[in-house]
Amino acid sequence: MNTQIPNNTIRQLLILLIILMLGVVLFLHLRFFLPAFLGAYTLFVIMRKFMFRLVGTYKWNKNLAAATLMLISFLLILFPILLLINLMSSRISFAIEHSGEVLNSIKSLINTYEKRFGIVILSNSNIEKMGSTVGEMLPGILGATFNSVLSILVMYFILYFMLVDGKKMEASFFESVPLKDENLIMLRKDLNLLVYSNALGIPLIAILQGIVALIGYIIIGVKEPVFWFVITCIGGMLPVIGAALGYIPLALLFFQQGDSGKGIIMLFYGFLVIGMVDNLFRLILQKKWGDVHPTITIFGVLAGISLFGFIGLIFGPILISLFLLLIKIYINEFTTAKNYDPPTK
Repeated sequence: MNTQIPNNTIRQLLILLIILMLGVVLFLHLRFFLPAFLGAYTLFVIMRKFMFRLVGTYKWNKNLAAATLMLISFLLILFPILLLINLMSSRISFAIEHSGEVLNSIKSLINTYEKRFGIVILSNSNIEKMGSTVGEMLPGILGATFNSVLSILVMYFILYFMLVDGKKMEASFFESVPLKDENLIMLRKDLNLLVYSNALGIPLIAILQGIVALIGYIIIGVKEPVFWFVITCIGGMLPVIGAALGYIPLALLFFQQGDSGKGIIMLFYGFLVIGMVDNLFRLILQKKWGDVHPTITIFGVLAGISLFGFIGLIFGPILISLFLLLIKIYINEFTTAKNYDPPTK
């Protein structure tokens, strides 16, 4: 007896196949704008309450409210970037003007450690490799700068329409998602927590670490402490390395200058005070926004940097957390929970 597939099932499968093919084509050609979309959604989650309050409570015009919030967020994001560029450009210009002195000091530092540990670091082949590596990195740096500017422009373009049509967008999304109401509520709540814990939590902890480090740098007598504060903040957002990106080089510089006392104090202050700040502030923030497991942060940052560049520090952990959240929703939606009875002796 031959069984025939119902025509309705065939049509449904064909439509799903066409949708899937079109989705793959669109993703492949628009994947460059994925960081811009993620950034726009992140800012929307953070600003949606302010937007709804301005429009609903204070009766602002939607366009004016959206433009005001976008301008404030742009200034808050742009100011640290401009500060970093200003600090780094001054160091680069100084290095170019005093390239000979800089190279001699670097060689002196390296020779000291070569003699102390009996290893060869600065050989002719290594110098050639460093030169070729720098030459290969420059076009990539210029391209990344252009892509970052373009992504920011597209991000704010998307964000404008999200803010203006936020309620309609959310209603349409949750109506079209074929999930139970309880899973929709969980999805919305956990998505907001993911954004807050990653987009706000990671930079906030890094800044707090940088402030604690800055206090120590000033007390110990570090030259140009603001510059090292910025380096520590950047390191604080990186997994594994952390704020040690700031205080370990400082300790090595003190040792190289013959000031072993400050070098030892710098190491103790870094490991015991700056390092513990991360755990303390993370414990406080996880009570408010939820906990993100360190392994999610590490693998998320690695995947995010590979996909999106530096901005992947924020979006990588969000993607992995979202992946795990969808698995949780799938289990809750389509499977029956099983009670596990541990074996008894």
